[in-house]
Amino acid sequence: MALKKRSPAESTPAKGPLRENVEAIVIALILALFIRTFVVQAFKIPSGSMLNTLQIGDHILVNKFIYGVKIPFIQKTVIPVKDPKRDDIVVFIYPEDPKKDFIKRVVGVEGDVIEVRNKVLYVNNARVERDYTIHTDRRVLPAEFTQRDNFGPVTVPKESLFVMGDNRDNSHDSRFWGFVPLKAVKGKAFLIYFSWNGRDNSVRWSRMGDILR
Repeated sequence: MALKKRSPAESTPAKGPLRENVEAIVIALILALFIRTFVVQAFKIPSGSMLNTLQIGDHILVNKFIYGVKIPFIQKTVIPVKDPKRDDIVVFIYPEDPKKDFIKRVVGVEGDVIEVRNKVLYVNNARVERDYTIHTDRRVLPAEFTQRDNFGPVTVPKESLFVMGDNRDNSHDSRFWGFVPLKAVKGKAFLIYFSWNGRDNSVRWSRMGDILR
């Protein structure tokens, strides 16, 4: 008796609706995890250290691929792309508490000499002024009391960054706890996708979609 060949459709058991839905959810979760780990991740701004560039309640997107592909947990770069440069807004693992992520602006890279004199930033002995920088305290405090207004000079070591908040009088940054290793950098902030004003419980519609510079 001749055997009848079954078509591929006949040889493959039909998937039930439940199985199809479960598979779709699993695939979506894997893709979401991949994107979050290697491509783009969302963060919320909890403090005013980056005012006025970033407001408390801003929700931002961070490009995690721009500085290279890192192995999760050990932060080892396996596919280098480029290093952060001055003026980049970066998210990084806080050196004093690896469980926390910080966001600051890069003001110095490897080999730069950083100094703050009476609130003014100098990089390689050149005065640096930017429109995004603000000061909320008129006082100039001496270095004997704090490194906020008078700091350095220090040289940024190899594979490290010096970072500061745009709100220079209210930022806990490299002036106080030192340099950021390049391997601790998670990515570059590039977009505000949502903003919530907690003071009056309203959406800041005008900030949504803003490109960060």
